[in-house]
Amino acid sequence: MTAVVLFVSFALFLLLSVPIGIAIGLSTLVTIIYSGSMPLEFLAQGLITSIDSFPLMAVPFFILAGEIMGKGGVSDRLFKVANTIVGNKTGGFAIATIITCMFFAAISGSGPATVAAIGGIMIPAMVRQGYDKKFATAVVCAAGSIGVIIPPSIPMVIYGVVGSVSIGKLFIAGIIPGILVGIGLMIWAYIYSKKQGYKGLAKKSTFKEFLIASWDAKWALLVPVIILGGIYGGIFTPTEAAVVAVVYGFIAGVILYRELKLKDLPQMFVDTAVTTATIMLIVGTATAFGRVLTVEHIPTLVTEAMLSISTNPIVIILLINVLLLIVGCFMDTLAAIIILTPLLLPIAVNMGYDPIHFGIIMVVNLAIGFITPPLGVNLFVGSGISGISIEKIAKAVMPFFVAMVITLLFITFIPQLSLYLVGFTK
Repeated sequence: MTAVVLFVSFALFLLLSVPIGIAIGLSTLVTIIYSGSMPLEFLAQGLITSIDSFPLMAVPFFILAGEIMGKGGVSDRLFKVANTIVGNKTGGFAIATIITCMFFAAISGSGPATVAAIGGIMIPAMVRQGYDKKFATAVVCAAGSIGVIIPPSIPMVIYGVVGSVSIGKLFIAGIIPGILVGIGLMIWAYIYSKKQGYKGLAKKSTFKEFLIASWDAKWALLVPVIILGGIYGGIFTPTEAAVVAVVYGFIAGVILYRELKLKDLPQMFVDTAVTTATIMLIVGTATAFGRVLTVEHIPTLVTEAMLSISTNPIVIILLINVLLLIVGCFMDTLAAIIILTPLLLPIAVNMGYDPIHFGIIMVVNLAIGFITPPLGVNLFVGSGISGISIEKIAKAVMPFFVAMVITLLFITFIPQLSLYLVGFTK
């Protein structure tokens, strides 16, 4: 009954449109009062102790780094590089947009931040090139999901903290899956563009033009090299890498590119603080929620329920994937990771899945949730940029959803796609 009270009250609060962080906290409070097995102070203690973590300090710094890079002239320069590579191909602008999102993913660590930074530039540019506005918005929304797969990734930081898994290894494990998701999106963009007759640029870019664009974007292209190189070179931790990204982004935007104005900084700090506060509230309440689950032995019950359906590892992992895809439609990514990791990670480990590989499976699943209504955050950001309704964007983004699910199956059943690069860090 305690589990029923917990989940039913949580569902009711969501139906009442209570913000996700508050809904998690209130359902936890209701359950504590109902069960009587824990003091009311349990929730308050969970809110404080859950965010008292050095790795979690990376979250606000990666958010701030994404803000600075987005407004410091990075996005436009990254696109120019991508456009010199594929701009003359069928659907070249759409493919270049996806590549730009992949570049920016290696800077921001956030899906919505990637959509906001790239969409503001690329949606109008694609429309000017003759692309349908719904398709242009869908491209950016889908590609923005890669922002949490290619490192650095805020959800990977949260999973690493909750699952006691190396954040550095999670980062490097996300590189190949992130590239594969991008390729899957590019394939559909090419097919659709060919069907609609979206031609590329009339003139193929020369190697000299590529070198000029790359040189102009060199400070942006160096960001992932510095972040990942510093982590795997043992120079700094993922948390310290986030601070380095902020300092580097500030220098690049203000001094090197000279497009970031000092007067813009106060608003960036405010936006970062608001986003961080929202995330930390979710982390705190979801951690308390997860601890209630553990106290009431709900992870054990979930494990037994799944194993009662089948003991076949393939069936179980498919069930987990379906569960995560459904959860991604209704729950914030970070809350889902904090609540579900203690439930699902033991099952995955018992089936022989590496915790790092399973972390990538979780993150990719929940990244798909960024484009699935009703909670698809990227859809809301894309709608705000393009002015198109959520319903129309959701319909246009469905083929990209299918492409991402197909890629997810490859990532799930071919562990080396996630673990190959991790082997070089041992």
